[in-house]
Amino acid sequence: MDNLLEKLDLAASYIKRKAGDKKIDIAMVLGSGLGDLANEITNPVIIDYCDIPSFPASTVPGHAGRLMIGELQNKRVLCMQGRFHFYEGYNMDVVVFPIQVMRRLGIENLLLTNAAGCVNENWKPGNLMLIKDHIKLIADSPLRGKNYEELGPRFFDMSNAYDKELGLLAKKIAKKQNIDLKEGVYQLFSGPSFETPTEVKLSRLLGADAVGMSTVPEAISAAHMGMKTLGISCLTNMAAGILDQPLNHEEVLETGQKVRVEFSSLVKEIVKQW
Repeated sequence: MDNLLEKLDLAASYIKRKAGDKKIDIAMVLGSGLGDLANEITNPVIIDYCDIPSFPASTVPGHAGRLMIGELQNKRVLCMQGRFHFYEGYNMDVVVFPIQVMRRLGIENLLLTNAAGCVNENWKPGNLMLIKDHIKLIADSPLRGKNYEELGPRFFDMSNAYDKELGLLAKKIAKKQNIDLKEGVYQLFSGPSFETPTEVKLSRLLGADAVGMSTVPEAISAAHMGMKTLGISCLTNMAAGILDQPLNHEEVLETGQKVRVEFSSLVKEIVKQW
């Protein structure tokens, strides 16, 4: 099957058969170590990625590799426990396939979360960061090649890729909950190696506050389709060169677990007031 729209509709139809036709209010993508939030969804329908037509497989530790659809804070949500990455060997268009399926399901609102390395030396591991913008210097794009007008225009605006009104809502809720929500710029690196100390210095010069290996392709695809997107990073470690210690994925998962209560509290209230 060569036609992207046919693949998207086949995947969407499968999900509808499993979860029903009821409108889904918000889709969420949960990053490394943050997937536990999905366990708070009530009356869930669980669908393994491997059962969805044309869906890739998640290969990263800390990513369950399944969809959960159900109720959270009186909203119907679709939650991805784990995402797909460029470094896994997938092309960018495959990375964003689930986001495009969400849109074909009629979903207009998207919450993207990730675990990220902290570049801002005034912050610390365990901080949460509202993504206000991103930097992408990787040449490949999830929308390179044929454009499908049914999804969005060939050329499109990225000035509000991370919705400003939703950002204000997140900051208001964080303040009320006494959560120190930072706000900054996320820079995409291809991975799977962590960034070098000099690359981190360059990121800081460019204006980045955090670095990571995900989220940006998804935000680009969502903007293409006119979705309202909110992005939140969990800063799980100081980026390379800031501290005199090596980086490892276990630290990422451990910090994600430590902040899960704060993260969950923030996200649930955002969903409630979205």
